[in-house]
Amino acid sequence: MMKKLLTILLALSTLSVNAQEQSKFRKGVKKAFKFATFYGAVTGGNSISDVDVYSVTNGLETNTIKTPFDFSIAVGVRKIARLGYENRANVFYDGTERSYSDAATIGRIKGFEFLFEADWTRQQGKSLFNQHHFLRYVANHWIGKVEFLKDGFADIEYFEASERYRYKVDKQGKLSLNIGHVQRLSKPYGYNPLEEWMLSNGSLHYTDLALQEGYSVEFNGQGGETYYDPAGNEVATSSEVWEAVVIPQVLSDYTNRKKDELTQTIEYSFVIGFDFYHYTKNFWVHSWGNIMPYHIKTGNEFSYHTYNGGQWIDYSGGLIFGRRFNKSLGVFLEGKYNKYWNRSWHNFSVGINYVVL
Repeated sequence: MMKKLLTILLALSTLSVNAQEQSKFRKGVKKAFKFATFYGAVTGGNSISDVDVYSVTNGLETNTIKTPFDFSIAVGVRKIARLGYENRANVFYDGTERSYSDAATIGRIKGFEFLFEADWTRQQGKSLFNQHHFLRYVANHWIGKVEFLKDGFADIEYFEASERYRYKVDKQGKLSLNIGHVQRLSKPYGYNPLEEWMLSNGSLHYTDLALQEGYSVEFNGQGGETYYDPAGNEVATSSEVWEAVVIPQVLSDYTNRKKDELTQTIEYSFVIGFDFYHYTKNFWVHSWGNIMPYHIKTGNEFSYHTYNGGQWIDYSGGLIFGRRFNKSLGVFLEGKYNKYWNRSWHNFSVGINYVVL
């Protein structure tokens, strides 16, 4: 009887502890997502107009190249405190908003902020899947951030983690400097699979490459030739068409396949940065910058050191500026610039507003 009683008491105490832990977990989740916004939206519209292509090979022929409509499907969740200059004009998030300040090293508040966004888009007939996710924690004397970016238009994709010491230059904390370490995981940028097919004079063994990839050629003995793809389909009946149409596709397919076969590489870099924020109702400046002047050589065959021949400099930065001269006139400048592995991508906007009173 005593054993049964002890067993019941132990079970009840376990249930009580589990209930307390579950309550703490729910409170923690609620606190983490408090003021966060979940959003999803579909936007679309017509693309560029259809194009008529004319041919006179077999009499006059007209082919119309049609471009499907543009669209964007965006889903995400964000918890990022708005800065003083950010005007939330729209009632709802639809995923098309462009907030340059998301790229800043430091946000408006201390503590935990995050962004998770995925965007399926088609523009001018090209379909892409873009992603941007980050977790950021800002304290008085240190900063931690992990980020994943995939931008199909810029052809850039990487995972980045950074740990930095933060030093406030002034008491208000308007200007702060930071220094630390960055780890980046990405595909081997700089790797060129075609280099092994290059000749000493700079030309390319493209026909030999195509034959290796399964293409074939037949000569009729009268100066003519026919080219076939790996499936045996006829793709060209002259060297002009072979070189102008088929070979570019062969090189593209080969390059993409060889790059996809490689595993991702990791780079370790030192980083130095700054962040400056000043805001009043009529004048504001928000600027940030990061520079990675030194990268640890790991000896990886596909490290960017191998293709660059040594050290290189990666950097990123942004500027948001606004000035209201009076109730009617104001100017603004916003932009950000990134350069990693000698690949750059950027956005900017500049303008003037005048309100007639």
